[in-house]
Amino acid sequence: MYSRQMMAVCVRYTRSRFEAEDIFHEAFVKVFKNIHSYNGGSFEGWMRRIFVNTAINYYHKNKKYQEQLDYSTIEESSPAEENVLSEISGKELLLLIDQLPEGYKLVFNLYEVEGYTHREISEMLSIAEGTSKSQLAKAKVYLKKILHNYSIKEKC
Repeated sequence: MYSRQMMAVCVRYTRSRFEAEDIFHEAFVKVFKNIHSYNGGSFEGWMRRIFVNTAINYYHKNKKYQEQLDYSTIEESSPAEENVLSEISGKELLLLIDQLPEGYKLVFNLYEVEGYTHREISEMLSIAEGTSKSQLAKAKVYLKKILHNYSIKEKC
């Protein structure tokens, strides 16, 4: 019943389908082990929280494999590049977001997709609130760069 939505959560936080499936299975085990702690309310929301937390724990375990980013290669986008957003599908946008470096992708998803505050993100990831804000800003700049490259490919 909830498997598609929860798999979508897992995919947003990983680089591969294989990793997403690992997180998915681990999170479902946690759901079943902790079903007694469900106190009513939105069951999907309760499950989503478990899946997001499992993805964050996976990120912490695999932090040493994060990509490094050369900030000097990131440029500001033009207004024309920003119009590319209106021309691409949601699925294409998710594929572009997936190209973000792991740390940026994690903060971007937590803030923009899941709706967490920077304070909540800083507590979840054990980082400073300013680091969360900085990574979100850098993720947006990096995403603009990806969108620029995407728009060039589409014009060819």
